[in-house]
Amino acid sequence: MTAPLEQPSVFDATEGVEALAALLRGRRIVVLTGAGCSTESGIPDYRGPGTRARARNPIQHREFLTRPEVRARYWARSLLGWPRFSSARPNAAHQSLAALERDGHVLGLITQNVDRLHHAAGSQRVIELHGALARVRCLDCEAIEPRTELQERLLALNPGFTEHTAELRPDGDAELPVETVLAFRVASCTRCGGTLKPDVVFFGDNVPPPTVEAAFALLEEGDALLVVGSSLAVYSGFRFLQRAADRHMPIGLLNIGECRGGELVDVRVEARAGEVLPRLAEALTSA
Repeated sequence: MTAPLEQPSVFDATEGVEALAALLRGRRIVVLTGAGCSTESGIPDYRGPGTRARARNPIQHREFLTRPEVRARYWARSLLGWPRFSSARPNAAHQSLAALERDGHVLGLITQNVDRLHHAAGSQRVIELHGALARVRCLDCEAIEPRTELQERLLALNPGFTEHTAELRPDGDAELPVETVLAFRVASCTRCGGTLKPDVVFFGDNVPPPTVEAAFALLEEGDALLVVGSSLAVYSGFRFLQRAADRHMPIGLLNIGECRGGELVDVRVEARAGEVLPRLAEALTSA
């Protein structure tokens, strides 16, 4: 019978910087980021500390495709949630990862986030596993529309709707009671009149194969994997941890809370990304 793998020691912020620097120094780093990288920018997550107290059911891909009332509910909530979501700005974690890429320590990022904050911080090589809320795609003709333009059309179709108040959700939409969205008018594609969907991978959908292939190709170029702000509960991210372990790559994990696959990690740090990454960047660039 095979003995279970030992869990790595969990470091705090101070010891974690030193441990991660020792693990990653002199190596070509590939970074995998999750929602915990953006919570310090004001974007909530589904699995971080306090999540159970404010638990919400995420949008399901099949329901969005097949049920008009679900699409109406999503776009009504999105109309209210988009201004706050789109106004989020990169935090110290995003900025530090961009700096590490500029200095040649990080090869690129694989992100599960849909907020485009890595781009805003200056990261150049970013693979968006789950797409980006900044784009809207027509399910019928595949036309792409900027989300900002759709916002103006939704506002015109639903005058006075922004008088409602709502809590921001991880999907970039907001929490609203059912009765509030009954009369909501959904915008159609300006090219063909078809059904619009945010250009993201909802729960129950699959990451497009070319995106997965590009992410694996990036991982193959690296010497080490650093996971930031992800519980790795979703397989779309966990598979990269598995591949890195199969390649015997050093693996660092920076996250708060429970994490899937912790036994595969070499160094685990439980602290805020915005606290650790600036100090890690300084340690690696000053070496």
